[in-house]
Amino acid sequence: MLDPLADIVTMLRPRAVFSKQVVAYAPWRVHRAEAGRPFYCLMLEGQCRLEGEGQAAIEVQTGDFVLIPEAQQFVMSHDAAGLAQDGAQERAQGGARVACEPVQLAEGVFRLGAATGAASARFLVGYCAFETPDAPILVSLLPRLVHVRADPRLAMLVQLIRDETGAHRPAREVILNRLLEVLLIEGLRGATEPSDTGLLRGLADHQIAIALRGMHEAPAQAWTVRELARAAGLSRSAFFDRFTRLVGVPPMEHLSNWRMALAKWLLRDNVPIARVAERVGYSSPATFGTAFRKRVGMSPARFARAETASASSVGDSGQA
Repeated sequence: MLDPLADIVTMLRPRAVFSKQVVAYAPWRVHRAEAGRPFYCLMLEGQCRLEGEGQAAIEVQTGDFVLIPEAQQFVMSHDAAGLAQDGAQERAQGGARVACEPVQLAEGVFRLGAATGAASARFLVGYCAFETPDAPILVSLLPRLVHVRADPRLAMLVQLIRDETGAHRPAREVILNRLLEVLLIEGLRGATEPSDTGLLRGLADHQIAIALRGMHEAPAQAWTVRELARAAGLSRSAFFDRFTRLVGVPPMEHLSNWRMALAKWLLRDNVPIARVAERVGYSSPATFGTAFRKRVGMSPARFARAETASASSVGDSGQA
C-alpha cells in the first residue's frame, strides 16, 4: 500500500447495499435521515438542489456526481423554495419525514411527484456500507460532501454498479465491492473543493502530502515530527501546525490511527502477530500487544479469532 487515498478506501471495505433509478416530476422534495450510511447520486437528466446537514445547498446538474461518505440528514428537491422553512418545521415535529413519497414503477425504478408533464429530473442513487470497525476514524479523514461536475468515468462506474446490482451473475458481490472501491476513489480524487480538513486537504498541499505518503509507504519507520517536517521541507513547528490544521489531527495521531487500522487489516488477513508488529512499527510482539489491547480492548490474537469467526458466520449464512 503506497497511496493514502487508496489505503483509506480499501480499508473501509465498502459493500453494496442497493441502488435505484428515480424519475422526478416537479414539485418534489425528499428529506432523508440516515444512520451514517454512505450515499451517492448521479444526475442523469435535469437538475436538483441538495442540502446536507449543516451545509449550504448545492445545485446538482446533468452529469454531476455527489458522494456523502457518512450521510446523516439531507434534503433533495426540485428547487430551494421553502427549504429552510420546511426543514425547521420538520425538526419541530420531531424528526425526519419523507415530504414526497416515492412510488415504485418497476424493479429498481421509482417516481417522485405527481407525474404530470415532463420529468424535471432523472437520477441514480445508491447506498453502501463500510464493513471495517475503524470506519469512524477513516471516514473522519474524508470530506463530508463531494460534488464532482460532469465526469464520464463516474457516470460509467455508477451505471456498472446499477447493472451489476440488478443482475445475478457469478461473483456478483466481488464485482460490486471492487466497483465501489473504484467509484469512491474516483469521486474523492475528482473533488474540486476539498473539505476544510481531512485527507484530501492534506494531499492537496504538496509538502504535507510528502509526509502523508511517507507515513503510508513506511508505517514501520520510527517517524518523529522532526523527521516528517524535514521530509516536507518545513520547520518542526510550522509542519506540526500546518499538518494539524489541514488534516484535522496532529501528525503522530494520524500515524497511530493508520498503524492500528493497518494492524487490524493484516490480522483479518491471518498475518502472524509477530509479522504484524514488525509491519506497523513495534519493536516486539509484546509491545505491539500492549498497545493494541489498550487501543482496541482485546489482544491481537483474540481480535484475529473474532474476525475469523465473524467471516465464517457471514460465509455460512450466504451459502444458506
